[in-house]
Amino acid sequence: MRIVNPSFGQEAPSTEKVGANAVDWKTDPIILFSNSKPNAIELLEGVRERMGAYRATDNINHAHKDSPAQPAPEAMIDELSKEYRAALIAIAD
Repeated sequence: MRIVNPSFGQEAPSTEKVGANAVDWKTDPIILFSNSKPNAIELLEGVRERMGAYRATDNINHAHKDSPAQPAPEAMIDELSKEYRAALIAIAD
């Protein structure tokens, strides 16, 4: 799994090849993952609605961890990564 932080600088050059495994943001299944803080679900639902302007949203779903104070269980992350090609995560306050 590749985790990308779009808010921080540029990715360092690497020899990693992405081509065949690149996410197709117009068709691939996406999980909207909430940190369980107030308004996280509403924020992600707004993102889902806006994505509907350029793609079908029937394979964009929600998930959330049990507590904002605890990390998501590793088993949960493993299971979601099997079903979804990308995740959008609500982590900011």
